Amino acid sequence: MRKGKSFIRWSGLAVAVILVLIGGITVYGVEKDSAELETARPDVIVIDALTHFGKMERPQVAFLHAKHTQALASLKRDCSACHLKESAYEVIPDTLKNAAKNIDRLSPKFKRLKDVSKKEVMDVYHEYCIGCHREMKSDGVKSGPQECGQCHNGEIPPSSWKQLDFDQSLHFRHSQSQSDKCEKCHHEYDEKNKKLVYNKGKESSCRYCHAQKTEKNRISMRSASHVACINCHRDTLAQKKDAGPVDCGGCHNAQEQQKIKKIEDVPRYARNQPDFTMIANGVEDSAARMNFTPFNHKAHESYNASCRDCHHANLEACGTCHKLSGIKEGDGINIEQAMHQPDATMSCQGCHVRQQSKPECAGCHFMIEKRRSQADSSACIKCHQAPPKSADKQATKPLSKEKSQAMAAAMLKKPPKAGDTYKDGDIPEKIVIKQMVDKYGPVEFPHRKIVLTLAKQMGANKLATHFHNGENTICQGCHHNSPASATPPKCGNCHSSKRQFNSQDLLQPSMKGVYHIQCMGCHQKMGLEKSTGCTDCHKERK
Repeated sequence: MRKGKSFIRWSGLAVAVILVLIGGITVYGVEKDSAELETARPDVIVIDALTHFGKMERPQVAFLHAKHTQALASLKRDCSACHLKESAYEVIPDTLKNAAKNIDRLSPKFKRLKDVSKKEVMDVYHEYCIGCHREMKSDGVKSGPQECGQCHNGEIPPSSWKQLDFDQSLHFRHSQSQSDKCEKCHHEYDEKNKKLVYNKGKESSCRYCHAQKTEKNRISMRSASHVACINCHRDTLAQKKDAGPVDCGGCHNAQEQQKIKKIEDVPRYARNQPDFTMIANGVEDSAARMNFTPFNHKAHESYNASCRDCHHANLEACGTCHKLSGIKEGDGINIEQAMHQPDATMSCQGCHVRQQSKPECAGCHFMIEKRRSQADSSACIKCHQAPPKSADKQATKPLSKEKSQAMAAAMLKKPPKAGDTYKDGDIPEKIVIKQMVDKYGPVEFPHRKIVLTLAKQMGANKLATHFHNGENTICQGCHHNSPASATPPKCGNCHSSKRQFNSQDLLQPSMKGVYHIQCMGCHQKMGLEKSTGCTDCHKERK
């Protein structure tokens, strides 16, 4: 919370219950019991408004928001009992009962519009929290504490609060309800004229401006979303129409989130984004070492919850911030790093690595080290494709927007086909594994059945379609260190059945070790029932 400057202009439609996360709400309604201190709930707010002014003299106060709104509702009071109109009040009303009742833009702060001084903020909480409790008690209503130590006791109940992701489905539903009037939510700050404006065609995520904490003339994302969303919901409900939640649990309870209606086939965002484009390095006067990458933007939109999954800072092209050399705008991360870091959630390779953890992929990929390897250049050209002959080898130099989109569309017009493997006659139907035949009999491995099943799964997966389009790709899942071939060497060529455990060479286990690690690991990762039992694969000797 910032001293001075009012954030009125940033408060969209104002809030009601919103107060929640901004650290300024306080009525400490009803008495706490031991169950409330043990049960996790989504409405736990820690009142810490004074931390802005320095170290607090007493512990922070836990505030149960839903409990207080329910208590006020039973007295026919609404959000305006605690939150002031941003546009009307310059002074605090004398009593809670004199608070405005109509739907209006409300401040997210408790009983104030600004945080002027430590003493004034502290006085507001003490006067109106304790005053409300006394007022309710005098009316014969069960109320909250009235002594310092009863609130400032350091007891903070566990929180089950869960962030609500405003995904494509929710965005589309809101867009429909507002008749596609994007200006109802989207705005920019006009620095010159000191006001909010709507810039058609430049709509972007609220999070690009509203950060985690309030800064300068921008309120935090938490405050902005509660001010705008909850007040809009309240206003809609006041018109006797269906609307979204106005309480904490309605948005931030995991079970309630599961009940939110999902639109399966969501239309694309209407923001003039390209269907195809070339991912370039963003440097005008330098040619890249690798071919630029053709990118199916339209397809990737449908794979992600929102644009922010990739465009994490703004909706500009990746090469705007991530160039051949790291620059300030990209936090020093160059284009090569931005696209290839396997542990980064927003990099291309990082996203693909996450997909490999799905059951249908994990059977082969769980044994593969998650790192970028340059040993095999064939992996690079899966993305860094050679340009079509008609492009005059321009895939390493900057292109105009129109040429970039046209080239990418031409290169991705005919997607590769995956799932192909060798002819059935070239794939052994069964393999008998009989290196370990003491207590158990040999294992009959249904080789052809497994190969064809994996080929079918690959053909149904678009990511696999792009990267696994060689007929021997499937073989590499098990024959991991041998050259790609229709007749790869047997496992025993590298893994000896007589080999003893060697702690200095864990990458080449014995035959028994490799079968159990790879076969059983694959079953477990793919969620197969035939997983760990000995007699699932072996016949026990009699």
